[in-house]
Formats: sequence, C-alpha cells, structure tokens
Amino acid sequence: MSVLRTKPIKDVLAQGEADGGDGKPGLKRHLGARDLTGFGIGIVIGTGIFTLTGIEARDSAGPGVVISFAIAGVVALLAALCYAELASSVPTAGSAYTYAYATMGEIVAWIIGWDLLLEFALGAAVVARGWSGYLAELFGLPTAWFGEEGSVVNLGAIGIVLLLGVVAIVGIRESARVTNLLVLVKVAICVFIVAAGLFFVKAANLTPFIPPAEPAGAADDGIKQPVTQALFGLEPSVFGFVGVLSAAAVVFFAYTGFEAVANLGEETRRPKRDLTLGLLGTLLISTVLYIGVSLVVVGMVPYTEIDRGAPIASAFKAAGAGWAGVLVSIAAIAGLTSVILVDLVAMGRIGFAISRDGLIPPSIAKVHPRWGTPYRISAVMTVAVALLAGFLPLSALADLVSIGALCAFVLVSVAVPILRRKRPDLDRPFKVPFSPVLPIVSALACLYLMLNLSVETWIRFLIWMLLGALIYFGYGYRRNRLATANPAPTPRTPTPTS
Repeated sequence: MSVLRTKPIKDVLAQGEADGGDGKPGLKRHLGARDLTGFGIGIVIGTGIFTLTGIEARDSAGPGVVISFAIAGVVALLAALCYAELASSVPTAGSAYTYAYATMGEIVAWIIGWDLLLEFALGAAVVARGWSGYLAELFGLPTAWFGEEGSVVNLGAIGIVLLLGVVAIVGIRESARVTNLLVLVKVAICVFIVAAGLFFVKAANLTPFIPPAEPAGAADDGIKQPVTQALFGLEPSVFGFVGVLSAAAVVFFAYTGFEAVANLGEETRRPKRDLTLGLLGTLLISTVLYIGVSLVVVGMVPYTEIDRGAPIASAFKAAGAGWAGVLVSIAAIAGLTSVILVDLVAMGRIGFAISRDGLIPPSIAKVHPRWGTPYRISAVMTVAVALLAGFLPLSALADLVSIGALCAFVLVSVAVPILRRKRPDLDRPFKVPFSPVLPIVSALACLYLMLNLSVETWIRFLIWMLLGALIYFGYGYRRNRLATANPAPTPRTPTPTS
C-alpha cells in the first residue's frame, strides 16, 4: 500500500460511463456547451466584480487594479487551457481531484479534493453573506438579521443557501436553467455599467495609473504581509508594481470557481467538445467584463475615494447617476445568487467523486434515482455552508478561496505533461499548445500568485491541510477502493444523445 498509488485511467472512464457503480443510477447527461458556459460565468462573475474592485484599488493598486485583473485573468486562462485538455480527455465529476489521482497519486488527489471543498464551501458562505447585505440595502431589511456587523445570526445567508441547495439537489437541468437566467441579467447589467460609465470617466482619475509605492501601515506588517516580502525581508509596501501583483493575487478570487465546469463532465452530453468550449468561453467573457468594469470604476472616481463595500453603485452616485445604483444592486443579487448555486453544485460533485472512491464513506455518494444528482452529499454540504454563512463572519477568510484555487491550478498544470508521458495513446480532443512549456509557465505563475498572499492566509491553509491529513490517514488510506482492490464498475453502452 502506498500513498502515491494512482487510479488507472480506464477505471476513471468506466466510472463515468457506469450506472453509478454496481448497477446504481448514475448522473444524468443534460448539459451542453451553452449550459457549461452559463455555469462558469455564473460562478465567476460575482463577488470580485462587485466588491474586490473597490477594496484593491483603494488599498493596494490604485487604477492599476485594471492590470491586476488582467494578470489574474491571464493566469486563470493558462490554467483553463490545462483544465480543458484534461477535462476533454477524462470527463469526470471530480475534475482536479481525479486528474491528480490518475497522475500524481492518491495523497495528492486527497489534498486537492480536500482543498477544493474548502474553496467552494468558503466561497459559497462568503458570497451568501454578501448576498444578504445587498438584499438588506435594496429593501431596507434589518441589519441585525441580514447585515455583516452587529448580527449574531445572518438569516438571509442561511435562507438563500438552503433554498439554492434544494435547487441543486432537485436536478442539474433545473440548476442550469436558473443559472442561465441569472447570468443573462448580470451580464446585461455589466455591459450597461461599462457603456454608461464611459461617459463619466475622467482622465485625471487614471493618473498616475500605478501610484508610487509607499510603506504599508503597521496592520500590514507581520503575518499580514505577503509571503514574498516575509521571505526576502522586503519592506512592507502598498501600491507600485508590488501592489499591483498583491492585488492580482487577491482579485484572483474573482476568477476562482471556473473549474466547477470541469466537475460536470459526467453530466455533459458531448464532454469531449463542450467542456473545452465551456471552460475557455467562461474565462474569455469574464476577463473582458472584469477589465471593462474595473477600468470604468477607477476612471469615474479617484481611487482614494472609492467605496470599499459598494464601489460600482457609489461611483455612479458620485457621478450624479444614483439611479444606476439600483440596477447595480439587482445585478449584484443576481450575480451572487448564481455564484452560490454553482458552488453548491460543484461541492456535491467533488464530494461525490471522493466518496465514490472510498476516501470518505461511499454511502453518502448515492445518486437519486429520479433527480440524477448526488443528493446525500449535496444535502450535507448545503447544511454545512448554511451554518458557516449564518454564524461566521467570513470576509477575513476570503483569501483562503484564492489560495485553494491556486493550489488546485498548480497541480492540474503539472498533471498535463505527466499524463501525456504516462498515457501518450489517450484520446485528447483538445491539447494545450507548447506543452510542457505552457503548463510549466501556468504552474509557476499560479505559485507566484500564491506567494503574494499573506503569511496569515498560508497558516490557515496549512491548518486545513493538516486536518485533511488526519482524516485521510484515519479513514481513507485503508478504506478506499484501491486499498480494498474493489474494481471500477463495467461501463455501460453509451446512449446516443442530441
């Protein structure tokens, strides 16, 4: 027995085509390229565009936050290319977890699966609290039950998580319909923000585009400073190009979650084509919108005056177009709703893949015979996220989402050349160009952004990884499918779909 044992590709493909394993019902193939792109944009366009723009422009990068979004978008796109090759070759419900299991070994797969659960759970909880705050602002609801400060329990956050959890459990097709509708609303309003905001942009607000570096405050010293500054003994600073890079590491949070698309491989009608289109379409559209909106915001208002909580709405208000703030709030609610829903769907699929492999009890991986969804694990995840969102102010933990996603992207990037070497015969409908150079560049870029996150974030991340190690060695190491020599189910004969 070895922690580096790998899962044969034929077993991965067999599980994806089997009736859930041992004759049990499997996930239903309902999704096309448009649905996958909708899910991707649904999770990517959310918190980043409505809050992080203001925070990072004011505190770290100034107008240079536009460059931060561009850098983060390029790094995410490089990772998406690697995801696209693996997802089209090995369509599965586990995405990065399963890719690691097939290439780098069981312990790495467990680490990345545990890491992804952290990313999506915290992401959903943080966004749910933001959703509750926007709802309170729009309808004048009591902050004691819907606000971030001064509340013991956030009923709004709990309510939206439970409601969307039901949607995620009832069916993937229903989830796709809800997500696509919400995506249409928020993309339309994001385009409006860019088009209308251009009329209020002032060149003076964009000068200097990258403000000169200046010493950071005492609060940014110690474990609050980026790892790169701590390692090399650099003076803690903000703004300048260092500030732009630090902001890029944080706004990467805005791009996290696109890998949720890769988790839907077993529910996609034509995964070898549609997964690639969904992944790359998501990143291209989202990056263009992020750059456009961030440029408009810093051009409308001096970066020192941007509101941290509602940068876009406040920018229009300062420009004398307060009526646009209502549209922004509607877009925020729609945007955050879709983020929560896709987070919950993705968590269910990751948990399903891990449970199916026996690293956690297989009984919770059961698929509902009518809905075709892993309803037990989805229900457990929904309740856990609802509790986190209701009782814990998680804004301070948002960076954990970024470090979790970046860690996943590093491993996926490395998996591409490894799998090419191990299985050169594997059918690859999409190939990353210039491999292994581009995957290596992707891995190094993600690692560099990780090092620009704070020491405090790394400490929290390592504590979560330690907890995962205890669970793995206490249960999964000896109880999983490979350890017990329980083979994957025989694949079914594929049914032609339109």
